[in-house]
Amino acid sequence: MTLKIDMHAHFFPPITRQEAAALDPVDAPWLRRDGDGSTGQIMAGDRPFRPVDATLWDPALRIAQMDRHGVDLQILCATPVMFGYTYPAQAAADWAARMNDLALEHCAFAPGRLKALAQVPLQDLELACREASRARAAGHLGVQIGNHVGPRDLDDDTLVQFLVHCANDGIPVLVHPWDMMTDGRMKRWMLPWLVAMPAETQLGILSLILSGAFERIPRSLKLCFAHGGGSFAFLLGRVDNAWRHRDIVRQDCPQPPSSYTDRFYVDSAVFDPRSLRLLIDVMGEDRVLLGSDYPYPLGEQEVGRLVSNSDLLPAVQHKILSANTQTFFGLDR
Repeated sequence: MTLKIDMHAHFFPPITRQEAAALDPVDAPWLRRDGDGSTGQIMAGDRPFRPVDATLWDPALRIAQMDRHGVDLQILCATPVMFGYTYPAQAAADWAARMNDLALEHCAFAPGRLKALAQVPLQDLELACREASRARAAGHLGVQIGNHVGPRDLDDDTLVQFLVHCANDGIPVLVHPWDMMTDGRMKRWMLPWLVAMPAETQLGILSLILSGAFERIPRSLKLCFAHGGGSFAFLLGRVDNAWRHRDIVRQDCPQPPSSYTDRFYVDSAVFDPRSLRLLIDVMGEDRVLLGSDYPYPLGEQEVGRLVSNSDLLPAVQHKILSANTQTFFGLDR
């Protein structure tokens, strides 16, 4: 039977408001558990941010659900509200180290079944590189970063230098969209998550391609974009067309955008067999990894079902369900 490795899952540790105050006493995220502790709210200071349940912080419940879904290994990472990019750098560095230690404690419940990606204080290059390397040495498989820091996208020189550090230090990177662009028009129906989040992911990919950043980043970098790469696969033809016909698009990008799909990976969280086929056609069967966005409602509710129930050849299913992730993180060694 094919292994099933979910490489995009989230956690949030049961931190109190008093602990969160070390980052910021007004707006820092913390967990309010309700009633019997089976549900709760992620809070941002006094404000409810998101209702959640105990699978987010209870590793025993996580393992039980993994067993129901047939998931052999889950690689978890911070819920993006934990990033702390807007706070003073040293406070964010201390916070990231604490969250990373809590992630390893979570995984220690079942070390053969749970692994973690670290978070870093991405607003400061030196501190981010230091924490990424510390966390890797401590047992994290890699790092998760947001797709931007305020107005700075991934083509920002500091963020490119961070990716170069990860390439040189052998640290795989998962890029997750967050802090979605909106001018107030997307108020209802979760439109920031349905429209802006895929756009943020595509923006991250194209900022690396069109800026020429991939020319400066070693090919050894293992880089994956969550949520199927957002809008990228569907709109790549539009980008190539613009590159061919508008010099302002190709002025910093020496090759057609479609030629850079061998520089990164995407997860499989696209929820539709037609979308999955397109994603594989664009990215190649070796560059799609099983990712669920567990345990959130917009994630795949039965992890791996889309791939396992597809008409893909068994060998391709095997690659997406486990083999590609093993190669990406070096688990096959």
